[in-house]
Amino acid sequence: MDKLKEWLIKTFPWYTENLHSIMMYLVMGGFTTLINIVSFWFLASVLNWDYRVANTIAWILSVLFAYLTNKRYVFESYTPSLRDKLREAGSFFGFRFLTYLVDMLLMVVFISMLGINETWSKIWVNVVVLVLNYVFSKWIIFRIRKN
Repeated sequence: MDKLKEWLIKTFPWYTENLHSIMMYLVMGGFTTLINIVSFWFLASVLNWDYRVANTIAWILSVLFAYLTNKRYVFESYTPSLRDKLREAGSFFGFRFLTYLVDMLLMVVFISMLGINETWSKIWVNVVVLVLNYVFSKWIIFRIRKN
């Protein structure tokens, strides 16, 4: 992955480290969102589980995937000590829990109060959550960079 990034930066003068970070966040965020929506849909629509339970399990699956990919491929975070690792992981999961609360609140409003379809609600809520998660990750969680 590092060789691809280096090649893109050398080949295209407008392709910067910051743009690469955003592009990787969009790619990995897309996969994370796909995991979230598909697992939610499967649990809520196919298995007929309550949307709140399905939403929580989908959140857990997608957050685990997001942590691993954001750390490695998006923000290329290097945490040399156990203390740094724990701070970063705690910060990541803590901020993701905050966006989970936003996610759940909006899901309840859209589904229970407004009567919007569960899967469509999940898709729209993910847009809001994706933006919040990027802001938290970029400026708070993954501040320790490689090099």
